[in-house]
Parts: sequence; C-alpha cells; structure tokens
Amino acid sequence: MRSIFHKIGPGLITAALVFGPGSLTVNTKLGASYGYNLIWVIVISIIFMISYTTLSGTIGCLTQKSLMQTISQLYGKYTSFFLGLGIFFIGSSFQAGNSIGAGVAFYEMFGISQAFWISVISLLAIFLVYVRSFYKVLEIVMSILVLLMLICFFVTLILSKPDIGAIIQGFTFSIPSGSELLVVALVASSFSIVGAFYQSYLVQAKGWSKKEIKISSAESIRGILVLGFLSSMVMMCAASILHHQNIEVNHAADLGIALEPLFGETTKVLFMIGLFAASFTSLLGNATIGGTILGDAFGFGHDFRSPRVKIMVVLVILFGSSIAIAFGKLPLQLIVFAQAITIIVAPAAAFFLLKLSIRKDIMQGITYSVLQRILPVGGFLLLVVLAFFHLKRLIF
Repeated sequence: MRSIFHKIGPGLITAALVFGPGSLTVNTKLGASYGYNLIWVIVISIIFMISYTTLSGTIGCLTQKSLMQTISQLYGKYTSFFLGLGIFFIGSSFQAGNSIGAGVAFYEMFGISQAFWISVISLLAIFLVYVRSFYKVLEIVMSILVLLMLICFFVTLILSKPDIGAIIQGFTFSIPSGSELLVVALVASSFSIVGAFYQSYLVQAKGWSKKEIKISSAESIRGILVLGFLSSMVMMCAASILHHQNIEVNHAADLGIALEPLFGETTKVLFMIGLFAASFTSLLGNATIGGTILGDAFGFGHDFRSPRVKIMVVLVILFGSSIAIAFGKLPLQLIVFAQAITIIVAPAAAFFLLKLSIRKDIMQGITYSVLQRILPVGGFLLLVVLAFFHLKRLIF
C-alpha cells in the first residue's frame, strides 16, 4: 500500500491544476454547440500533453537543480527571469476565473453572495499554503478532489445516456465551421505547456531521482489520461443534454443548471461539487505554479517550505480573488493580456524543454524512441501555430 502511494502524485496534481473552470466551460460550450464532433481534439491534445509532461518529469528526475535554475545556468539569468515572469503573469491572469468558478458552484448550491464564497475559498487556499509539509497536503487535497470530480462527472455522464454510435462517428478529424476559436481554446486548455513545465518541480518535491524515471513517466501518463477522461466526460454530458435544446452556454454552471429539470436537484448539486473541485484544484495549483516559478526566477529557490516562495503563491491567490470580487468575471483586458503573454511564453517553455532533452549532460544516457522524439517536436510546432493564430487575432 505504501509503495502505491509513493507512485501517486505529480501527474495527478498536473491534471488537477490544468482541468479548471476554463476547461470545463470550453468543453461544455463545444459539446452543447457541436455534439460529439470534437472529442478527437481532446485525444490529440492529451497525446501531446503526455509527451511534454513525461519529458519534464524525466528532466526533473535527472537534475538536482530546478528547471529555472538549470535554464539560468545554461542560457542566462535574464532568460530564466523573463520566462519565470511570463509564467507568473499567465497564472495570475487566469486565477480570477478559478476563483469565480469555485464561487459560482457554492452560490448555486447555497445562495449568499458569490463574493462571500470567493473570499472563503481564497482564505482556505491561503491556509493550506501555510500548513506544514505543503507538498504532501497539496498531493492529498488534489487526489481527493480529482476522485470527487471523477465520481461526480461519471455519474452525470451515466445519467445523460450518451450516444455511443454518435461518439464513434464524431472521430472525423474535421473542424466544424464557426468552432475554430473554441477549438484553439480547447487545445490550449488540454495541452497546457505551463502545467507540463511544472511537472519537473513536482517530481523533485516528491524526492524522485534517476532510478524513479520509469515511475515518473508511468505516473505522468496516468495523471494526464485522467485529465483527458474528465474533459471527454464533460463534453459528452453537454452533447447529450444541451446539444438538441439550443441552450446558450456562457459558463460550465449552465450545464449543472440544465441538469435539474431533467434529473432533479441531487444531480445538479453533484455537478456543482465537481465544478467546485475543478475550480479549487486549479486555483491552488495555478497559484503554486506562478508563485514557485517566480520565486525561483527571483533567486528565492523553489522549496515549498520557503517563506518567500509562500508569499509569492499567496500573491497569486489574492490577485485572482480581488479581480473576481471586483469585476465578477474575468475582464476582457486581462484575457487579452494573458493571451499576449501566452503567445510568447508557451512556445518558449516548450523550446527550452526540447533543448534540455537533447543535451547529453542533462539526459545522462537516457534515450528515447523515435515516437518519443517526434511527439514533442510536433507539440512545439502546434504551439507555434496556435501562437500565430492568437497573434493574428489580437492584431487584426
């Protein structure tokens, strides 16, 4: 039993922090608008996500220094600093959406104001940051909430009775007209290079080294498959319940609200619990990524026990909750800013992971199959294409 728990952690945490209210909303909108026709996009995105998560985890097992420290040593302090700053801004910019998602779930279940729940949830997150052995606490909380999500969304899926034949027919590998922007958002939410980048930190926090590389890779694959399973279930639920009702979806909570007249209050509550779990794991995880990596870029180190690193993590939580309470939604200007930063940071993070993966002094004799070498390159090219798409959209 002890050996089983030793193998659980980094990949599952990465899956939990990537699958947030943004992913839920995108999957719900696509399922409601286009049925089962875009599940294949999740499959492709998850394959690329696995390739980068396992790559990052392997680098974490092979190096004693953190990823940012390694990049600083090999490619310069300014490179490391600006990359860390970019990741911090991405995490902070989307943190408001995580706070809102968690607040909406409790508001729909219990009433009271959304701002009240956002404040309570943010204080809970800050409390967890300052609990002793933060990584172990993070691992336990994420594991419990991921299990909760799996149960909630699986029960919802069973009740929605998806059309298996339509799901199979949906693998046409075509993109319906008008869905292009949402497909880009779906790929970005499932293939999160920032989440994959952070895997090396989680592996080192776990204490894994070269001898645990196979465990790290297997655990990464399991965790990211959970991410794909969660995304697919939500899209299939939306396709089964909303697609033929012409219900306009603005938030993932709309799917939960639509469940009530069909299956009763209990099913709605079950879905809202899943929404809270997705929002809270992403809120805590994104804050940890942004704060830890910025702290590392500033030279504070990456130890979860460091007071300065904890302050950085708390700053991300406070920023997100403040924006959520002030605006009640993610401001358009903040979305544009986050997208502009992502255009630069996502391909850059993938580029440095690729560079490190071909260095003999880093890889220490570890070799990859042809497929393991091709997939990260393909993922990098996909990120470059998405960046160009975003840039063209922002300019024109």
